[in-house]
Amino acid sequence: METARLRAFVETADKGSVKAAADSLGYTPSAISQLITALEKELGITLFMRSQKGMKITAEGGEMLPLVRSYLTHEEELYTFAAELKGITKGKLTIASYPSIATTWLPEIVRRFKNDYPGIQISLMESIKSDIFHHFEQNEADLAFLAYSEPMPYEWISLTKTNIIAAVPEDHRLADAKMFPLAECENDDFIMGSWGKEMEILEILERNDVHPEIKYTTYDTPATLAMVRMGLGISFVNELSAQFWNEHLVKMPLDPPQKITFGVAFPSREHMTGASRKFLDYTLKYFEK
Repeated sequence: METARLRAFVETADKGSVKAAADSLGYTPSAISQLITALEKELGITLFMRSQKGMKITAEGGEMLPLVRSYLTHEEELYTFAAELKGITKGKLTIASYPSIATTWLPEIVRRFKNDYPGIQISLMESIKSDIFHHFEQNEADLAFLAYSEPMPYEWISLTKTNIIAAVPEDHRLADAKMFPLAECENDDFIMGSWGKEMEILEILERNDVHPEIKYTTYDTPATLAMVRMGLGISFVNELSAQFWNEHLVKMPLDPPQKITFGVAFPSREHMTGASRKFLDYTLKYFEK
């Protein structure tokens, strides 16, 4: 069935005249009339009553109208989907991520994605939260993996929670304890990541009315834990970021326990590329397990 005939039918029904439909679709009134007549012959029913006052849809035409609208909608969805599939056979995808996620979950998600879409070039930017937001503002990143904190000015999907733990030197006074009392950090030199603006840790300290003396700031967790191993202080870090650091320092849960939420953010679902949408699908499937 020719789409042009169906569109002529819908547009004439909506506008109430052949001329208005022709103006809307870019046809001549004669062409619209011919399309409608051809559709009526194909279907074997009369769709409009013609008169000098215009076109009045028949009862049969009125019953057909929602079915035709649905048909045209699905046709548009088909072409949109095909365009997206074509768009993700090649291209570029840029992902901003906390280093902890970039070195744990993301490699496996990327591997699965690349197996199916080898033509997509993937760029991974390890970033702290302020840098991630800057990447979005400058249109430099398509997706971002980070921890949730207010404000969150972008669309957000929660993926999982992880513990915040204390990291202390081997000879620390509480190295043999089962848990690290949160308030005890006030008695140590404190090392803070994200140049001292690690929002998730700052929120935990503020929420519990705890105020350690921040003696050192670092960019990311590896530098922080290296300083802890050297006995320069203690730190609170997310458990994921510290999972490969098991020598010459002690890791323990906090008392009371503290968790943060990891997830994926993006500027706008409406304006996501086909590759971004597909990578998001792979991400959600990975976390379903």
